[in-house]
Amino acid sequence: MYRILIVDDEEKIRAVIKEYAEFEGYAVVEAKDGMEAVNIVKSEDFDAVVLDVMMPRLDGFSTCKEIKKIKNIPVLMLSARGEEYDKLFGFEMGIDDYVTKPFSPKEIMARLKVIISRNSKNTTGENEIVEFGGLKIDITGRNVIIDGQKADMTPKEYDLLFYLVKNKNIALSREKLLSDVWGYDFYGDDRTVDTHIKMLRNSLGNYRNYIVTLRSLGYKFEV
Repeated sequence: MYRILIVDDEEKIRAVIKEYAEFEGYAVVEAKDGMEAVNIVKSEDFDAVVLDVMMPRLDGFSTCKEIKKIKNIPVLMLSARGEEYDKLFGFEMGIDDYVTKPFSPKEIMARLKVIISRNSKNTTGENEIVEFGGLKIDITGRNVIIDGQKADMTPKEYDLLFYLVKNKNIALSREKLLSDVWGYDFYGDDRTVDTHIKMLRNSLGNYRNYIVTLRSLGYKFEV
C-alpha cells in the first residue's frame, strides 16, 4: 500500500483529497502546515507528498526544500496561483508536478499515480550506467558524474536527462517530452521543456552540446 502525506492548512481540502486517496487504496497522513510536515517526514516514509504553497509558519516551497534535504520523496504542489513563474520556480525547487486550485480530486489522483509509478521505476531493476567520455550517467542510482565530480541537479533535470539518454540519437518533440517526462498533458506549454533543457545544459557544463536543439521540433541527445 502506498503512503501519501497531505499538507494543507485548510482542513476541508485535506479531507477531500484524503477521501479520494483512501478510496484509491492509499494510506494517508495529514499535516496542517509545513513545519509539521517536515517533522513527520523525519520519522516516517512516504511515496508522495501533496503540498500546498500558501501556508502559515513555512510556505510550500520552503517545505519542499526541507523535505528534499531529508528524503527524495515525489512532491505534488497545490497552489491558488497559476502563473508560469510559480510553476517553474516550483520545478526548480524539485517538485514533480503542479496543480492549480480549484482542482479536480480525480486529476490529483491521476497525477499522483503517475509520479509514484515513475519514482518506483527509478528505484527498481538492474543497474544501468552509461558513459560518454567524462560524463557518467547512473540511471538506476540517479547519479550523474561530470569529470569525476557529482552533478547537483533537480529531480526533473535527472528525469529529463535519463529520458533523453535512453532515447539517444532519436528526435523528440516537445510534446513527446512533456507527455513522457512530466507524465501528463501540460496544456501545450512548450516553454517548460525549453526552460528545463536550459537548466540541464548548464548542469552538464562542457557536455552540454550532447543535447541538440531541433528547430521547430524539439531536442535529441546526440552521440
